[in-house]
Amino acid sequence: MTEERRMMQEAAREFTMNEVLPVANKLDPEQGDIPMSLRDKLAEMGYFGILIPEQYGGAGLGSFEYCLVTEELSRGWMSVASLIARGNSLIGSHAMNEEQRGRYLSRMAKGEFLGAFSMSEPNTGSDVASLSCRAKKDGDSYLITGNKYWCTFADGADFLILMARTSEMDPKARHKGISMFIIEKKRGELPPGCSGASIPKIGYFGWKTWELAFDNCRVPAENLIGEEGQAFYYATRGLETARAHTAARAIGLARGALEDATQYAQERRQFDRPISDFQAIRFKLADMATEIEAARQLMYFVCDQIDTGQRCDKEASMAKLFASEMAERVTSEGIQIFGGAGYTKLHAVERHWRDARLTKIFEGTSEIQKRIISDRLLGRN
Repeated sequence: MTEERRMMQEAAREFTMNEVLPVANKLDPEQGDIPMSLRDKLAEMGYFGILIPEQYGGAGLGSFEYCLVTEELSRGWMSVASLIARGNSLIGSHAMNEEQRGRYLSRMAKGEFLGAFSMSEPNTGSDVASLSCRAKKDGDSYLITGNKYWCTFADGADFLILMARTSEMDPKARHKGISMFIIEKKRGELPPGCSGASIPKIGYFGWKTWELAFDNCRVPAENLIGEEGQAFYYATRGLETARAHTAARAIGLARGALEDATQYAQERRQFDRPISDFQAIRFKLADMATEIEAARQLMYFVCDQIDTGQRCDKEASMAKLFASEMAERVTSEGIQIFGGAGYTKLHAVERHWRDARLTKIFEGTSEIQKRIISDRLLGRN
């Protein structure tokens, strides 16, 4: 840990405790949206441009710095830690041509142009190659038709990155023929030719997650990202950073539960003493702290591998798997230490628990991570 990184970490921690946590404690119980004022403050801190090259107005830093900031933000509210990815590392941005990068990246780095990613469909989740949404060439445009699901921030974003099939599916190579598009839109609205409804969730509040229906939504051909038919490769490149980011989010949630439970255990008295005096509670806190630190060190290793250009797909899956499974256990233990108080909305530990559960699902389920790890160990079967 360099001095520069430590200073960045401390600044993010202070920002989270002063700016993020109070907003989360107020709005999450109400299922309110992250306010524009907080988005502006994130932009002022430079958090939307950590990974964006300096030539486009970003900081030009690496995954290590990105995940340091992410852990701190997630300690306050995971949704805010997720929001910064809508500028930094939205899937597909690396495949933009130079004209697109010049047009979009500087605005993304400033937080002025944030995106949502639209890949999943009602019948397509982990099996990305099975998607059926179509993009049909029509003159100098494409017409998008089909349904999408699990598109978080579809309304609040300034653009969507969407994956759609531009040629018929080949049963022997289902991943081919899928293309990627930028759909620019007005913030607060869905694009013309697109309707939708928000999905009722049990957590991950602060923004809405949408099911979308595209009906001849027109997209200029110049908004095709990369080459036609190559989107599957674009979507799967750079997953190491995305998985490290999710590990950081999980670690932040677990740390929130640990810190809150530690404070509560010292304040809560039973049998004429703080419950932190009891070995059962002390050992729970010790286990929680140990698991968090183990996940953090694995994440740091993966970030170093990414930043030095080393292959780490197996290790990135390990970090995501271990951190997300750990976060659910640790946040659940946090609730146990709070007792009945933990099963109320009067304390943030229940939010950490609800959001931790999601980290085992998005960015590749725990089962998908185990498949990746085992394939690297044993080969594909």
